[in-house]
Amino acid sequence: MPDSSPGSTASTARPSRRTVLAATAGVTSVLAAGGTVHAATGAHRPDDRKLRALISRMTLEEKVGQLFVMRVYGHSATEPDQADVDANLSEIGVRTAAELVAKYRVGGIIYFAWAHNTRDPHQIAGLSNGIQKASLGLPRGLPVLISTDQEHGIVARVGEPATLMPGAMNVGAGGSRSDARNLGRIAGRELRALGIRQNYSPVADVNVDPANPVIGVRSFGSDPHAVAELVAAEVKGYESSGVAATAKHFPGHGDTITDSHEDLPWIHHTREQWEELDAPPFRAAIAAGIDSIMTAHIVVPALDAAEDPATLSHPILTGILREELGYDGVVVTDSLGMEGVRTKYGDDRVPVLALKAGVDQLLNPPSLDVAWNAVLQAVRDGELTEARLDESILRVLRLKARLGLFDDPYVSHAGVDRAVGTRSHLAAADRIAEHGTTLLVNEGGLLPLSRRRTPKVLVVGADPASPSGTTGPPTGVLADALTELGFTATALSTGTAPSTATVAKAVAAARDADAVVVGTYNVTASSSQKTLVEQLLATGKPVVAVAIRNPYDVAHLPGVKAFLASYSWTDVEVRAAARAIAGTVRPRGTLPVPVQRADDPTAVLYPVGHGLTY
Repeated sequence: MPDSSPGSTASTARPSRRTVLAATAGVTSVLAAGGTVHAATGAHRPDDRKLRALISRMTLEEKVGQLFVMRVYGHSATEPDQADVDANLSEIGVRTAAELVAKYRVGGIIYFAWAHNTRDPHQIAGLSNGIQKASLGLPRGLPVLISTDQEHGIVARVGEPATLMPGAMNVGAGGSRSDARNLGRIAGRELRALGIRQNYSPVADVNVDPANPVIGVRSFGSDPHAVAELVAAEVKGYESSGVAATAKHFPGHGDTITDSHEDLPWIHHTREQWEELDAPPFRAAIAAGIDSIMTAHIVVPALDAAEDPATLSHPILTGILREELGYDGVVVTDSLGMEGVRTKYGDDRVPVLALKAGVDQLLNPPSLDVAWNAVLQAVRDGELTEARLDESILRVLRLKARLGLFDDPYVSHAGVDRAVGTRSHLAAADRIAEHGTTLLVNEGGLLPLSRRRTPKVLVVGADPASPSGTTGPPTGVLADALTELGFTATALSTGTAPSTATVAKAVAAARDADAVVVGTYNVTASSSQKTLVEQLLATGKPVVAVAIRNPYDVAHLPGVKAFLASYSWTDVEVRAAARAIAGTVRPRGTLPVPVQRADDPTAVLYPVGHGLTY
């Protein structure tokens, strides 16, 4: 089967699969008999003894490969574009995904939009089929566990026409476990149809620090018990769709002002604070049957006196996660290319130390050759035992079996059409986003705007780069949505740091409008966005502000008489805000995080649970 054309069935790929499974001495029969049924997929769980027998026939090199989840460039497993071939040769030393699987026998591949893996649903399905065909065609070949970061909201790798859900903080503002479960169910169903069986979501971090640069609206909120309930519900949704959810980032990345992509954050919670603030969502995820947990590249001295990053910490991953919390599922690292895990040890030591700490999957090392050979050498030198590798491989193979990858790793065009971007899924995304849209201020009943009294609306504001797969820019999406709702709306992008000339242009345009809607993005006391809003207010026109990322913006804009929080600038959330502005839906969300006063951060301006309606 050509990997670019999955077809309506996988019949042309099956001979390869049958040959491979026959060579692995009866794995098919193990899966077909005697095991318990996994609730999510109906796939039979194999007997551990048979999986261990399968592992015993693997070479050491094949075992090492099973521990890695790697990126690869290209839309096709065998015929990527030349630029992607060049990138693969430069970074990985192979030309294609098929060559990556053949050379390193990797157990998993992660998809990224920037790696050109996710152009459109049928292409993604074809890439997945091509990867499976390449791996299953090898001696003792195994199905590949394909993963991605499809958190929804501001982090998404698969875009339109797939269904894009609102992000976690919007869901947290809605506060509905049913919504969280439906999000996981729908998102999982669409990912599974594309051949993606492991999703690095939900975020289980409790966003304690408003200045957190890396988590923020990716978190459900600041209340650990509310976050725990929503994490567990989303996990159940993914389980029901047959996709492995991944709670991240253990032991909790919510209270830091450092981005672990750029540096190594330190979390100064005491053990008691960790138990109270950070642990509840992970405990809830484990109780809900979470399939995998992702580590954080953070230092928590109260949990590890050696002050190693959690990804490399035996006290944290084995002592706390495995032994205290009783978790025996798959542990996957956050990307090993992030600076947070590379500051203390070299790239050759990181994968070895991660395995010694208790990790099962090594995600996206900067150099696969360096990391793969380091693990291989550590076993040959006796620093790692082959039995230690077998322990992690068994967990990975159990997960692959539970997800049905041994039964049928392939997907079809028909399956894509049945599941991806369906009308019912899109409608569900709209409803969930509406439930989270939060009205923080509405002095004098300014909202909803009247099509009769304020027919001409100017939409200005920040236009950050649109999250993957959304149409954007948000000012344009908002203006189009308001026009569809009966207004005459025009968009004028003023950016995240409008110049004096840009502010003047917006003010001039506002004089010809009946009302102004301004999208704000991470406003600070010195931000020129604040100047823009103040000068728009000075025109005397009605001004409605929409925080398209952090709701904390409201503290810096005290003169605004109508203020909404959408929690993200994806299309689904922006359009929901437009419907609230127009009054076609009533805002129902309440703050899942407190908003402190701008002039006194120790005082709360709007508490958790604040939210207005009409």
